[in-house]
Amino acid sequence: MASLTYVDISYNDLEGALPNILAFHNATIEVVRGNKGLCGVIATLSPCTTTTSKGKNKSKKFILILIPTFGCLLSLLLIVGASSIVCRRVRKTEASLTNGSNENPWAILSFDGKMAYENILEATEEFDAKYCIGVGGHGSVYKAQLQTSETVAVKKLKEVVDVEIATRKAFEREIHALTEARHRNIIKLYGFCLSSQHSFLVYEFLECGSLKDVLNNEERITTFDWNKRVNVVKGVANALCYMHHECSPPIIHRDISSKNILLDEEYEAHVSDFGTAKVLKPYSSNWTSFAGTFGYVAPELAYTMEVNEKCDVYSFGVMTLEVIMGRHPGNLISSLMSSSSSSSRHSTDSWPLKEVLDQRIPYP
Repeated sequence: MASLTYVDISYNDLEGALPNILAFHNATIEVVRGNKGLCGVIATLSPCTTTTSKGKNKSKKFILILIPTFGCLLSLLLIVGASSIVCRRVRKTEASLTNGSNENPWAILSFDGKMAYENILEATEEFDAKYCIGVGGHGSVYKAQLQTSETVAVKKLKEVVDVEIATRKAFEREIHALTEARHRNIIKLYGFCLSSQHSFLVYEFLECGSLKDVLNNEERITTFDWNKRVNVVKGVANALCYMHHECSPPIIHRDISSKNILLDEEYEAHVSDFGTAKVLKPYSSNWTSFAGTFGYVAPELAYTMEVNEKCDVYSFGVMTLEVIMGRHPGNLISSLMSSSSSSSRHSTDSWPLKEVLDQRIPYP
């Protein structure tokens, strides 16, 4: 900074030679007081020895050259190493898919590392019907106990040619939604396989099955008391709140129903089946074809085909009434809608509280 006319570097613990510039030629000792060992152009400072300054300068230059050089070499080694590992894995995956072999066409995140493709086929005896625990619109769900003694749920896609494109899209939507979502009330996706032979998703296995199964089971319904039911409703509400307000962009499930709410052994709710999920991308059209389960979809949303958070909120309300009543509230909803549209005054006496509450367990 040759044009600098004034400088004050006092009390900075600096040491070494001052630069030979005009600002220091005219300076007093006050502007350099409180430093360790400055030398140079100010009259009261000791002169710098040529040997010392040159030695220090050489050392500094050497260090300045050595550090970036070493850093570049280390970065280069890391890049080469990472590239070789990635290329090796890609070649293995491509070779297995091309050959149609089951060696390892997929990588999967799990509880203790990698879960082999063969283990899934072996545990389900290549998807034998006796291991099937549910059938949905896009495929069947199987229970698989692995060699590690862990039990998982495997959702296998249908292989029908006519629905292959729609099924693949639903498959990709579910993967995208679940890899973005991390919440205790959303089903955990451990991994997936997409190949010419088998395409499936691997989830955590929940012991109690779906909310619909529990509500329809006369033996198990007695243990599904009001505290557990309130906890289920709260769990689904928390999951939807997370998807709508904490995910960016928001995720709309579009098929909240009792069959898509799974319960663990402590009756904690987990939202599942994201095959119809829609990610609300900003500044883009969020209109799409109809999706959902009849009886859980808001009529006005079914007509407009617009996707927003209201789709899930209405379905959540229906599911909550189903938990309270122990059955789908179809007649109650149609009665309320018809009475509210026909008159501002509608009688609530026709639906006493005792008739609305599930009578198979004691009143709360």
